[in-house]
Amino acid sequence: MKNIFVFVFAWLLFATTVQAQSTASATTATAGARRVAEELVQLMQFDKTMSAGIDRMLEMQIGQNAQLKNIEPELRAFLTKYMSAAVLKDDIVALYAREFSESELKDLVKFYRSPTGQKFINKQPLLMQQGMEIGQKRVQEHLPELRETIEAKMKGQEPAEKSVK
Repeated sequence: MKNIFVFVFAWLLFATTVQAQSTASATTATAGARRVAEELVQLMQFDKTMSAGIDRMLEMQIGQNAQLKNIEPELRAFLTKYMSAAVLKDDIVALYAREFSESELKDLVKFYRSPTGQKFINKQPLLMQQGMEIGQKRVQEHLPELRETIEAKMKGQEPAEKSVK
């Protein structure tokens, strides 16, 4: 059950951060930049990418904790309610419009219309999944070090230095 709360908390933290950043800066983007950002988000297939990202996240979480399978429909409904493309699109458009000039956004649109850009869009879900798996594997490999560090801290000791690869 603890893993469920960690999973949900991480998603909420991400959503809150995106919401706060894009809401605070929505007024700084020009109308032209916002228009091009909307085109970019659509061209990038944001809805498909977010849906695939939710699916991959749930698959990974259930793979790590089979108990989550029992509440998969509730987790999916929650994530769809708060993390779907339909919910986040305006915030993501505002974020892109704030972070890139209208000219830069036009360059990105040009790239995503190219064959390489289209390949990137189609590979995005796989890249996200494999990237998450790489990070997850790295953390799993070094959990003993984390446990040791935490235990030492709780005992008031300094942990032994470990070399970073």
